[in-house]
Amino acid sequence: MAIVVEPGKIRTALLGGLLAGLALAGAGCGATKSRTGAPSGALQVVAAENFWGSIASQLGGNRVHVTSVITNPATDPHDYEPTAADARTIAGSRMVIVNGIGYDPWAEKLISSNPVSGRVVLDVGDLVGIERGGNPHRWYSPANVQQTIDAIVRDYSKLEPKDAGYFGDRKTLFETHGLARYRHLIATIKRQYRGVPVSASESIFVPLARALGLRLLTPPSFMKAVSEGTEPTAADKTTIDRQIAGEQIKVWVYNSQNSTPDVKRITEAARKRGIPIATVTETPVPGSASFQAWQSRQLRSLAAALAQATGA
Repeated sequence: MAIVVEPGKIRTALLGGLLAGLALAGAGCGATKSRTGAPSGALQVVAAENFWGSIASQLGGNRVHVTSVITNPATDPHDYEPTAADARTIAGSRMVIVNGIGYDPWAEKLISSNPVSGRVVLDVGDLVGIERGGNPHRWYSPANVQQTIDAIVRDYSKLEPKDAGYFGDRKTLFETHGLARYRHLIATIKRQYRGVPVSASESIFVPLARALGLRLLTPPSFMKAVSEGTEPTAADKTTIDRQIAGEQIKVWVYNSQNSTPDVKRITEAARKRGIPIATVTETPVPGSASFQAWQSRQLRSLAAALAQATGA
């Protein structure tokens, strides 16, 4: 049921239905579907993480049933222990979306142990050219998000050629309506606050900081250590302490899902110096939030902190 163009207009009934579906997903309601109750004949897709699952579900509409394995904000995707139910879900899928880059090795093992002829595996790391050992947090890169959107629709159309037009329509509406606020916030922050010095607790913020044009002063080794659960060096801690004491940074950004003793100490020091604080999370909060609702909320918080810090 593709959109039919008539003398310069789109059939409003279909457009309205698709927009309504995107609006519902954007509000954080049913970003991905449960493991049961799959629509008959729908393309079965599994996403290792719900941030990719949310996007995949919105692009698939009623022609695709997406199951996300990681949905609980309290779950660390790095250390997840898959269940027998996860193995069964992947065994029954025709497409699997993994982050790759060493972020979800458990998913790669499940795929290998549950082979399916003709199954498509979309590895985001391979797609965007980031090798194992690189920064795996590609959902914080707007450019990589777009690459993933393109790849998902391409793979859907390969698996279900008869629905290629439908998937193309879903993609257009998701990009122009679903992601409109997200993209507007990115453009606004980049235009108003390019070059503003900031600091962050983890490497998850690095791709977004680059996209926004912010000057990230935190030692990369500190952010990587916190992200990977290892002890930052004394030299890195001293560097950040000096940045805060000297108010060299305008905003401190930390991952509230991984507030280690060092992160808590630095956050409190920033608060005492009057440095505005913004939070990010590794996975959506709440777990049912759509990708764009989650990211837009964080971008608004960051924009407010930058405005407070700069007076702009």
